[in-house]
Amino acid sequence: MKAIIPVAGAGTKLRPHSYTQPKALIPLAGKTVLSIIIDQLKEAGINEFIFIVGYLGEKIEDYVKNKYPDLTAHYVHQTDRQGVGHAVRLTGNLVNKDEVFVVLGDTICEYDVKEVVNSPDSMIGVRKVDDPRDFGVAEINEEGYIEHVVEKPQIPKSNMAMVGIYKIKESEQLFQCLENNIRQGLRSHGEYSLTDALDCMIKNGAKFKSFKVENWFDCGRKETLLESNALLLKKFARETSADQYENSVIISPVSIGAGCVIKNSIIGPNVAIGENTTVDYSIVKDSIIGSFSNLYDIVLDDSVIGSDTNLRGESRSLNIGDNTSIDLG
Repeated sequence: MKAIIPVAGAGTKLRPHSYTQPKALIPLAGKTVLSIIIDQLKEAGINEFIFIVGYLGEKIEDYVKNKYPDLTAHYVHQTDRQGVGHAVRLTGNLVNKDEVFVVLGDTICEYDVKEVVNSPDSMIGVRKVDDPRDFGVAEINEEGYIEHVVEKPQIPKSNMAMVGIYKIKESEQLFQCLENNIRQGLRSHGEYSLTDALDCMIKNGAKFKSFKVENWFDCGRKETLLESNALLLKKFARETSADQYENSVIISPVSIGAGCVIKNSIIGPNVAIGENTTVDYSIVKDSIIGSFSNLYDIVLDDSVIGSDTNLRGESRSLNIGDNTSIDLG
């Protein structure tokens, strides 16, 4: 089985951070979105990965090579973004006829990955949502098998949204449907969607069983990124003692990277700080701070601060990208 992870999106809803950092590498609870996905799949026994990269794709490659040197990794470049279906089609020569496990590069969910990997069925992850019109939607029968899928329907017949996790046994049929849809110019909302290819497979007799994810963490926007960070910190963060930081208070849960200097400050709750960052005379809560940044005499709440950033000043709610220098004094 090969894992396919599309990470070519520009992440426009996370700008300015996505101008300089791929969305999959945005820090989250002391990890990154991509590392959480890779760790889940590796623990389930998948060791061969195909990353579909585009904008800032070299950063994805460098990150995977440095953090996962033993991983069997392939990189496919999607220079013209025409949707997830178009992206997955580019991996055909690498997949051959192997089973595939497709996880969208901004999708973090809690579920039994091993159970899904080892299931004899092709499977699609779903979760009930209040308004399914912004998602791919699955219509499911009483036995749990999916009868129809549609991308962002205006009048949904189901409230079960597809979360972006697909285990596909019939990969040859998948690529045939992708090829046919692209050749015929079959687009949904201006893009070649994976959902249309899956529906093509279902119409041609492929069986997909649904599985429900326990939690679905949205990393697509600043507000939901911070909410996901807080929830994941409760799972991943280790207890941090204030003793190692000069004249400071640490309120769990927090994640503080290696090489950080914290002085005369209050950190937490729900704060993730990257490596080699200095915080002095500041209060930070419910925020994500990048690596190699410097914060002095500032109060931050509900903020996302990029790497290599210098901040001095007073209380603000900020959304600042990498390589920024701001003096709010």
